Amino acid sequence: MRVPIDSAALPDDVVLLKRMLVTAGYEIEKLKVQITRLRRLKFGRSSEKLEASLAQLELLLEDAEEEHGAAEQAAATSIVTDRRQPVRRPLPKHLPRQEVVHGPASAQSCRCPRCGGAMRRLGEDVSEELEIVPARFKVVRHVRPKFSCRSCETITQAPMPSRPIERGRPGPGLLAHVLVGKYADHLPLYRQVKIYARDGVDLDRSTLADWVGKSAALLRPLVEALGREVMGAQRLFADDTPVPVLAPGTGKTRTGRLWVYVRDDRCHGAKTPSAALYRYTPDRRGERPRAHLKSFSGFLQADGYAGFEGLYENGAITEVACWAHVRRKFFDVHQANGSTIAREALERIGALYAIEADIRGRPPEARCQARQARASPLMAELKAWLETTRAKLSGKSDLAAAMRYALSRWSALSRYLDDGRLEIDNNAAERAIRPLALGRKNYLFAGSDAGGERAAAIYSLIETAKLNGLDPQAYLRDVLTRIADHPVNRVADLLPWTVAAQQPVHNAA
Repeated sequence: MRVPIDSAALPDDVVLLKRMLVTAGYEIEKLKVQITRLRRLKFGRSSEKLEASLAQLELLLEDAEEEHGAAEQAAATSIVTDRRQPVRRPLPKHLPRQEVVHGPASAQSCRCPRCGGAMRRLGEDVSEELEIVPARFKVVRHVRPKFSCRSCETITQAPMPSRPIERGRPGPGLLAHVLVGKYADHLPLYRQVKIYARDGVDLDRSTLADWVGKSAALLRPLVEALGREVMGAQRLFADDTPVPVLAPGTGKTRTGRLWVYVRDDRCHGAKTPSAALYRYTPDRRGERPRAHLKSFSGFLQADGYAGFEGLYENGAITEVACWAHVRRKFFDVHQANGSTIAREALERIGALYAIEADIRGRPPEARCQARQARASPLMAELKAWLETTRAKLSGKSDLAAAMRYALSRWSALSRYLDDGRLEIDNNAAERAIRPLALGRKNYLFAGSDAGGERAAAIYSLIETAKLNGLDPQAYLRDVLTRIADHPVNRVADLLPWTVAAQQPVHNAA
């Protein structure tokens, strides 16, 4: 356990204090690197030991960062000779401001503390601090007065506004808060119950679960509209991740899958809105992605999972392989034994990525020309080097396996060179899967296949809202306010990018 920093014990020497802070910073960065590696390993095959190591390192990092902040604060109060402040980003302009004036507001109400003379205002100093106003529950009372006609006794009364849940008590803001808490912030419902109880609001977990189920049913037409949009794309990124599902009556879990299909054309400057569609299946059989993609035709960028291979047989879907998966195999070998051959492979692949960094966001034609001129020769050299080097290695080595993986997929790995709309890797889908991997650690398992399907639906809306710069809670609140009365044939009006155009919301964190 770390001992809290005593400011009185800190040295007065400015240089020594700075050195101590730099050392602490190095320790924090080292912990971050270790956590990054463990998270990447956890993203694939996981174990209880790995989970425990990652949790321990995260606690150490949190503790180290807290102590680093304490050291900076102590140093700031101990050192009066060095008043240089780090460059800070301004606080967001959209936040409301509360002004607190310290001292007299005008010169007329102020007298010189030395001689009692009249004062004149020279200006003011303004500093800002970020504060939080905790969320609070409120009760909205819908009052509908009744009126009776004096002449004919006709009684009139305003109709009751529609509610997201018919005859239900939760407002759209509360429903959005529960959904985002469960699926974006990874707070299981039993934890939310405890949080609400601190505000004196007694809600049963079963009540929240009922709200989640009814909200998902209400949002289903919108998710279906989102699915039609995604499957109409010219190219998609795809990935999947395991999710434990409770097996009824056994007290044990089995492994289901959550799949994601991402439309994201920002890499070549297109204005098509980005979208992420999630699907749940009880297993990973190849028929699952085939069912998901039965209406899709175009380029599919994915890993080397055998279940995807059947998609490419009829020619409607064209395979685009992922260089990040290739690189990862060489990276693991280099991390394990410091192999110079693996390092050379990483350097050669890194040169391809450097070209991509230069052309990101440029039009497809320009990207294609740059790849043909710069990347194609490097690819030809890399293939020749892989073939020559592999012949000298033991076929059972991990290094040889990494080379076989690359060479067996060479056509699909090279496809991005000929089309500027394509990407070098499948990272767009992996980014969309990552929140699910984080959530899996917190909610432990899905309660049923139906629960997995609900999760996929809500994830689709939340992550697509984030891709379009929306705060997902504000977005869901807006949708849940309107969807009960919204014409089903115009449900596409409630898709995230349409809502963003109608009433821009501040970028999500």
